[in-house]
Amino acid sequence: MSKIHLKKKKNSSNFLAFQTHEFPRFFISEINLKAFGFKNDLKSCSQDINFNCFVSTTSVILFVMAGSFIYHFMRWQLYYAYYLFLGWLYDSKYKNKQVPHQYDAFISYNYHDESWVIGELLPKLEGEQGWKLCLHHRDFEPGKPITQNITDAIYGSRKTICVISRRYLESEWCSREVQTASFRLFDEQKDVLILVFLEDIPTYLLSPFHRMRQLLKKQTYLSWPRAAGHPEVFWENLRKALQTGNDANEENFLSLTQE
Repeated sequence: MSKIHLKKKKNSSNFLAFQTHEFPRFFISEINLKAFGFKNDLKSCSQDINFNCFVSTTSVILFVMAGSFIYHFMRWQLYYAYYLFLGWLYDSKYKNKQVPHQYDAFISYNYHDESWVIGELLPKLEGEQGWKLCLHHRDFEPGKPITQNITDAIYGSRKTICVISRRYLESEWCSREVQTASFRLFDEQKDVLILVFLEDIPTYLLSPFHRMRQLLKKQTYLSWPRAAGHPEVFWENLRKALQTGNDANEENFLSLTQE
């Protein structure tokens, strides 16, 4: 059997170091350690490990619970704060450059409503009235992050037309678009946002969209269902809305919902 040499500090029970040789069948146990003069109990080491595991597990559980709570009850506030930051970055970068707008309007819509946008909106606004519109599938730059495409489209257009439906409100990307457009409206104090409702939406479905609800209280909007009997008036009012200047206090032509 190989020998174990221990170096003990003079006049002390503490060991400064020890050297070992290879011994393939030597098992360290509490009895072995006591035989070598180690008086510390292995139970204290086990207790430390258990305590560390308890603290780590509790911290992870609390972190997950806090994250779930914040996401469930505050996700819309976080989304809005995120787009406030994006808008601030964009304003800081381009505000003083006076860059001309590339489009007359950016069309924000859900892909489930694309048939209405392609079949009704585009022929009227681009075909008959001659406006230059920006659409996701046609004008977004390939390879650029989607959030950057959205921000560039909104700030690169004179106005944003939000085509709102139930599917629109359920879409994460659509909610980001309307949040960014709403921030631009309230930040610049300019008439840059046009709301077009494809269907009647209950008020409770708008509860997560705080800025949109505020906007609906302050100005009128276009309703496609209410224009069923006179669609020509709907398109005329939309044309006038696109023609108006950028002053938010300017007379609003979107009067269909008040008739």
